[in-house]
Order: sequence, then structure tokens, then C-alpha cells
Amino acid sequence: MRPFEKPCDLGRAGAPLLRSLVGLSAFAFAIGHGSLVVAQPPEPSPANAPAAPKPSTAPDDIAAPTPPPAGAQFPEVPPIIDDDEFERAIPDIAAEDDPELDRPLETIAEFERRLTAVAASGDADAAEDDDAADGAPVVDGVAIPALADGDVVEAIGDAPISDVELAAPLPPLESFDVEPVEYAEAEEEARDRSVTYIVQVNGLDAADAASDVDLADLFSDLSALYDGDGKADNAAMVRARLRADADLMQRILASEGFYDAAIGTRIDRTARERNAPLTVILDITPGQRYTLGSVSIDAEPTVPPALIADNFPLTIGEPIVAQRIQGAEAAIALKLPEEGYPFAKVGQRDILLDGATGEGDYTLPVEIGPRSRFGAIETTGDLAFDAEHVEVLARFERGHLYDSRMVDDLRQALVATGLFATVAVEPQRTGESAGDDTEYVTTLVTQQAGPPRTIAASAGYGTGEGLRLEGSWTHRNLFPPEGALIGRAIVGTQEQGIGATLRRSNAGRRDRTFELVAEATRSNYDAFEAITGRVAARISYDSTPIWQKKFTYAFGVELIATSEDDYEFTRGLRDRDFYTIAGISGQVGIDRTDSLLDPTKGFRITTLLQPEGSFAGGFSPYMRARVDVSGYYPVTDSVVLAGRVRVGSIIGAARELLAPSRRFYAGGGGSVRGFGYQQLGPKDPNNDPIGGRSVNEAAVEARYRFGNFGVVGFVDAGQVYRGSTPDFSNLRFGAGIGGRFYTNFGPMRLDIATPIDRQPGESRVSVYVSIGQAF
Repeated sequence: MRPFEKPCDLGRAGAPLLRSLVGLSAFAFAIGHGSLVVAQPPEPSPANAPAAPKPSTAPDDIAAPTPPPAGAQFPEVPPIIDDDEFERAIPDIAAEDDPELDRPLETIAEFERRLTAVAASGDADAAEDDDAADGAPVVDGVAIPALADGDVVEAIGDAPISDVELAAPLPPLESFDVEPVEYAEAEEEARDRSVTYIVQVNGLDAADAASDVDLADLFSDLSALYDGDGKADNAAMVRARLRADADLMQRILASEGFYDAAIGTRIDRTARERNAPLTVILDITPGQRYTLGSVSIDAEPTVPPALIADNFPLTIGEPIVAQRIQGAEAAIALKLPEEGYPFAKVGQRDILLDGATGEGDYTLPVEIGPRSRFGAIETTGDLAFDAEHVEVLARFERGHLYDSRMVDDLRQALVATGLFATVAVEPQRTGESAGDDTEYVTTLVTQQAGPPRTIAASAGYGTGEGLRLEGSWTHRNLFPPEGALIGRAIVGTQEQGIGATLRRSNAGRRDRTFELVAEATRSNYDAFEAITGRVAARISYDSTPIWQKKFTYAFGVELIATSEDDYEFTRGLRDRDFYTIAGISGQVGIDRTDSLLDPTKGFRITTLLQPEGSFAGGFSPYMRARVDVSGYYPVTDSVVLAGRVRVGSIIGAARELLAPSRRFYAGGGGSVRGFGYQQLGPKDPNNDPIGGRSVNEAAVEARYRFGNFGVVGFVDAGQVYRGSTPDFSNLRFGAGIGGRFYTNFGPMRLDIATPIDRQPGESRVSVYVSIGQAF
């Protein structure tokens, strides 16, 4: 039994009550255990006679208590509090001390009549002195009046008795006002309403000043809070972004050597204006910045001995910056394979930080592997060509010290053939000694041949040239290795043609090409109208996007049969003639620019010589010669000045003996912009160009590039002369502006130009659209 928490004095009259409570507890305990056992004195009964059951007084639906078995002996239960102790705890109150203790209690009816009588007489004191008085009850000296049915009115709080509203009856339910309460202020919006916020970063200035990286800009670029533009669907989203940004800031600071940085976050809601943005705050304590206390590379000796040390840029005392650490490790991982160690592996770094000194001891394990030399080339997979042709593409030979740059170059050359869906090049250990403590490695080429056929198309437009569309179909490996068949067709407003080419790429040498060409074209220009057939063979060694060469060459032979019209001054009309031309050609080039398709610095020189002869009216040999020089100078990172000069001459034959298509012309998008195609130089009485035996051209461009776009301003000049020597007289000038859109295969060009000192019959504006720079 739980004891009373506080003393409780029940008085003498409470003794029977306490005993009753004890008995009630015993009763409840018995009920809880499923039976109620009542101990009574046994009644006399005959021997061995069963006790007679007592009649049950319980209702029918309540089970009667089970009587104890005959002869059951119950243990004596001691009382919780014996009578003597209970009597001692109750104080003695004598009747003579308080006569009211011996008076019997009045009935309820007598009590109500007495209170009513007191209320009617107004004598509150009489209620306490007159035992038989009838009247109203008195509360705090105020009599409570009786109602009509004899009940009394109870006082409510401090309300005066005279308040008739308290005594008024309640209104009926049907007249109760159930309209909702309208508040003075609008109801608060849902908790998930959208919110706005501003971001405040405190304490980053010291770390930002010590770092080479703008940490504030780096954080804003990667921050989830800044990425949200100050808006969120709810406050929970703001808190989630704040937690993510705290982790981000911790990583940023650690990457700059602040490993003890502490980031505190909070959201300031003190703004009192309604719908005012929250202030999201990051409080940053960068702590000390750790520096390198020691740098140790755990590796075996290399050849040369200082190979790793000379190419590992970390120094003692510099801050531990993640970008510097990773860059130094990458430098080793790249340099060792370039110097004969194809199997070198950089292990997991270890940096032991000392919080007392602010220094870190850096250790890097490196497995250098065997020093190696190139051995055999093997190939596997779905082959486009065999290992023998792979050796033609390789720029290394057996016995050369292994260089991963040569392996990458071979991989790029294989991709450039266009014959593979996938291709991989990797070294394989052989264990075969190559002397000088080196071993041979096998270069394994894994091929997956791709579709060999392609369809291509190009388009261009130029004033005087009109619209030109060219399409081609190519089977790049019809005659392995790399024996291609190319069919092409030209459809234009002033030129149409078809042709076929057999081309062997990488013919016996990388980037050397052999071609056989057969074509038929029809040209209809102001200078001439021609139907021409041509057969030619050519061998060239040219630059490619993968390997831009400093020296290039090309030579070949060609046979041309053409029917062309020309103006005969002696007869004063245009007449058609047939020409058969045979010749050889040779070209050499020097390239010192930084890009094949879009140079920004350096120069180029190309010389073309074409000894040939015409069989029209007898054999007439002559020499066509042309020299092109271009240069590029970067004024700033985005502005380049470019210029070019072209000089050409035909020696050994009069102009009238030359086929019109073999003479020099000037004007157009690739020549002097601002003028129509072939419009400069001598003209006939119909003002149509007739070409000449010499030409000179010049151009200057200012190229400004911003992103993938560019603007070009240019001035071109040029002229064609009757004689074989250009005299640079009577130069014509054109000026204009152009736009460039730079792609991964070269710039797309749109130029608009106008002639300076325009002559009658010349266009005011000329437009040129093509791919690539003008020069």
C-alpha cells in the first residue's frame, strides 16, 4: 500500500471510515484475483455432512461468490494499524468542549428552509445562531435570493446579485448565432508558403585574402542558396540549402588548407515587416592554415635520378592546397610514362597534420615499374586493317624509349581514319630484356571497325559565283588498308559537275596521300563558258588537324580536255575553241602558325609551280607560278591582325594561246572582296573579264573574337594584268565587315563588302558565305 504523501488527520470520526476503506481494499483485491472469500464462524453440522449452501442474493447475471471448502483454515492477518495506535493518533475532543459534536445532523429539507428564512429576514448573522430558521444562504455576508421554484441563486465570481443578466434564462438553440468570428488581422498563411531570403557570409575575408583562389566567388558558383536566387518553396527548403552550403564551405576551406575551420549557421527572423525576406547567415571561423612541413616521395631510383624530384612542384612551407597537391601528383603520373615508365602508379597520399605547429608531413608512395622500350605492335578485335598498317601510322620504332605521347598520337591517328567505332592502344609487358636495364613492351591495338561509308554535303554562296552545293559519297576502306572510293557531284547556279576519286590515305607513310581523279564539269561565268574533262594523279604530304606539319609538299600530273569560249578582238566576237592541256605540278609549303584552321600567330608560305603546255594550234609550253604569304599577329587575347599577299605570273605563252580557264583572275570571296567573282582585270568590249597573265592581291583583317562569335573588319586590294609581270598599278580596293561563328571544325564565315571608288556596272554590296577564314 502506497503511504500518504502528506499527513492527514481524519479526526476521531474517521476511524470507522478508515476501517471501511481497509475492508474495501481487501474486497477489491479479492475481486481482482477472481474470487471473494468471506470468513465466518463455522455452523454446527453432522459429521461428514457437507455444508449447506447459502442462498445467493446476487442478481442472476452476477456469479455468486464461491464458498470456502469445509474445514479450510485461514491464516490470521494482522491489522495494518492496530486500535491502540489509531486511538493515540486521534486527538481527544470532549463533548463539553464542542456541544455541536453531539447534536444530530439536520435534514436537507430543514437546511433549505433555514437558509430561505435567513434570506427573507436579511439577517445574515441569524443564519449562524438560529437552528430552526429558514432562509437563503449567505456568501461573504451577502444573502442569496431564492428562485420561484424554491432554488437559490448562486453567486458567480464577484458579480453583484443585482445583475439581472445572470438570472436571465438562456436563449433557445435556434436563435444562437453560429457565424464565424472575424479577426482584425488576416489569418496567418500556411506554414509551407514560399519564402524569400538573402545570404550573408561572415568571416571569410581573412581566408580569402590568404588564398590564391577567390573563395567567395567559388562558393557563390557552387552554393545551393545562391543557385536558388533567393527564393524557396518553404522554410524547410532554406534550412536544407543552408546545411548543404555549410558542408560545401567546409570542403572549400579544407581544400585551401584550413582544416580546423568552424562553420556556424543561423536564420535571422527579426525583420518585423510582413513578408520581409529571411537573412540566412554563415558565420565562418577559418582557423589556422596548414603548411607542408616535409615532402617525401617513396619510390625506387629512376633514370635519370632526379626525374621525380625535378617534376614534383611541391615545396616545404607552402600551404596545403588540394589543387596543388593533385596537380603535383598528376604531373608525376604523366611524366613517368613519357620518360620510359609505362606502368608507373601513384599511390594514396598520406598527410599527417600537427595542430600545435600548423604543419603537415606529406608522403606519397610511387610504383615506377620497369623502364621500357617500344617492341612489337599487335592488334586484336574486329579489324579495319592489320598491324603492318598500324606501324605505318606510328611515329615510333622498335627500340625507342617508351613515350606515352607517341601512344596518344597513334590513337588519334587511328581515330582520324574514320574507320573505327572504338579503338584503344595500351602497353603490354613482355619481360623481354632490351638491354640497359630496360624491357620491351608490346603495343596492343584493340579495334572495333565502324561503318566505312559516309555521305557529306557542303554549301556556299558568293556574289558572281552564285549558289554552290556539293555532295559526296565515300567508302573509306573499299581497298584495304584505307583505299577509298569517293563520288561527288556539284550543283550550282554557275557550275555543275560529277567526279570520282580513288584515294589511298597513309600510303606507305603517315599523312601521305595518293589520288587518281576523273571528273567532268560545266562552268558558266562572265569570263568564260567551258565544258571540261580532267584526269589527274597526285601525291601529297599535307597537314592534318592532328598533326600540323611545318613542311608540306604535293606533286602530280594532269591531262585536261576543255571546250571554252573566248573573245577574239580581231573578229570582234566570242568564239569557242577546244584545248588539250598536259602538265605537271609541284607545290611546297612552310607553316609556322599555331592552328591549321584558325591561326592567331605565325606565318605561312606556299609556292606553286605548274609547267604545262597547250596543244591548241600547236604545242605551246608555259609556266604558271604563284606565291602566297600570310601572317598573323595577336594584339591581345581576343584581337588578331592578319594579312596576306599573293603574286602570280604565267611565263612562256601569249594570253591568246592560253585557255581562258588557265589564266589568272581576281575578285570574289577568296580573292578581293567587294567585287564579283573574276571581275577584276582586263575586259572585252562587253565588259566581261578575259583574264590575264599576272596577278597581285593583298588583304588586311582585324579579327575580334568573343566566345564562339567574332567580328572581322577587312580591306582587300588586287588587280590582274595582261603582261606576265605584275606591276602593282591600278589597284582596286574593297572594304567590309564580317561575322564569324566558331565551331569545333572551324569558323563559319559571313562577309559583306563594297568596292571603294565603285565603277559603273559594279555591285554596291557583295556577300560571301563559306566555312573557314578568308585566309
